[in-house]
Amino acid sequence: MWSKRMGLVGATIVAAVLATPLTPAVASPTPPGDEAPREVVNALQRDLGLTEQQALTRLANEQRAAATEARLSSSLGASYGGSWLNADASKLMVATTDPAATASIEAQGAQPVVVARTLAQLTSVKDRLDQAAAGTRANLWYVDVTTNSVVVVAPDQRSGDRLAAKAGAEQGVVKVQVSNESPQTFINLVGGAPYYIGSSRCSIGFSVTRGSTPGFVTAGHCGQVGSRTTNPTGTFQGSSFPGNDYAWVAAPGNTPTPYVRGSGGANVTVRGSTQASVGASICRSGSTTGWRCGTIQQHNATVRYAQGTVTGLTRTSACAEPGDSGGSFISGSQAQGTTSGGSGNCSIGGTTYHQPVNEALSAYGLTLTVG
Repeated sequence: MWSKRMGLVGATIVAAVLATPLTPAVASPTPPGDEAPREVVNALQRDLGLTEQQALTRLANEQRAAATEARLSSSLGASYGGSWLNADASKLMVATTDPAATASIEAQGAQPVVVARTLAQLTSVKDRLDQAAAGTRANLWYVDVTTNSVVVVAPDQRSGDRLAAKAGAEQGVVKVQVSNESPQTFINLVGGAPYYIGSSRCSIGFSVTRGSTPGFVTAGHCGQVGSRTTNPTGTFQGSSFPGNDYAWVAAPGNTPTPYVRGSGGANVTVRGSTQASVGASICRSGSTTGWRCGTIQQHNATVRYAQGTVTGLTRTSACAEPGDSGGSFISGSQAQGTTSGGSGNCSIGGTTYHQPVNEALSAYGLTLTVG
C-alpha cells in the first residue's frame, strides 16, 4: 500500500479517468489481421477476461493511442508529464505542467491532466535513486506517471525512506510501497529449449541481423560475450548485465524470421518496434510458460536483482517463470522487449520486467527482422 495519500494530484488523476473517452470512438474494429493477430486476440480473451469484440476494440484503441502519445510527447516539450491508458484502454491520459497546453491535448483526442512535475523531473529523481541505491534494501523503483510520482518498493517503510533520503528526493515526490516482491532472473539451470548456454536455458527474443549476419536478441544475464549457444548454434557478440539486461547472439547458418511463437505455437508476425503506452495490453512468449498476456504497468523501472541493479525496464502484469528469460514481449504486432525477470509465477500470477528492444537494437547496431 502507498505510504501517503495522493492528495490533490491523485484526485486530479481520478477525475481524468472518469472523463471523456478517446475520440473518435472505435465502434466496429476490423477483423483480426496484420494489426490484430488472431493469436493475440485469443490470448487477450483468455488472460484479460475479454470478449473477442472487447479485445479487438482494445487493440485498435492502443494502436491509435501510441501514435497520439508520440505526437504529444514531442509537441508538449518540457511540460510533458507522461501518458497512460485507463483500465480498458478507452481513454488516453496525457499529463502536462502547463495548463495552457490542455487545448492542444484535447485536439488530439486525448484527456489532459495538469500535474505538478514533468516526466523529465520525475526521471531525474529516479536517476538519483539509481545512484544512491548501494547499501539499501529496496528491490524496485520506477516513475509512475499515473500518480506523478516515483515509487520505491521495499520490504519495509524504513528501507524505502532511506533510499529516498540518500537520493535527496524532494518531499512528496517519492512514495514507498511496502511489499515482499523480490524480482528474480528467469534462468532455468535444469535445461530445456529453445536455446542452451551450457547447462542453462533461455529464450530467443527477436530475430535480428547485423550487416549480413543473422542472430537474435535476448537477455544479457543469459550469457557473457563469447558464450556459445546450441539449438540454435551461436555466439554472444554483445552482452550487458547488470546495469542493462540485453544481449545479441550471432547465429550464422540460421534463418531469421519475423515471428514470435504465439498461443499453441502459432506464429505472430512482428511489424515494427513502436513502444506501447502505459496501460496497453502486452503478451510475452517464452520456452517455459509459452504465450502469456497482461498490461504495461510502468516504463523506466529500476530493479535490483541479487546479481545487481538494472535500469530502464518495463514492468508488466504478464507472468513468467525460469527459462523464459530473453523471450519476446509484443504488443499487437509491435516488438516491445526481451524478458528480464520478475516475481511470482504463472500459477498464482506474477509481475515481469522486460528490457526495451529498441535500446538493444541501438546499442549493437542491429536491424529487427519484420514481416
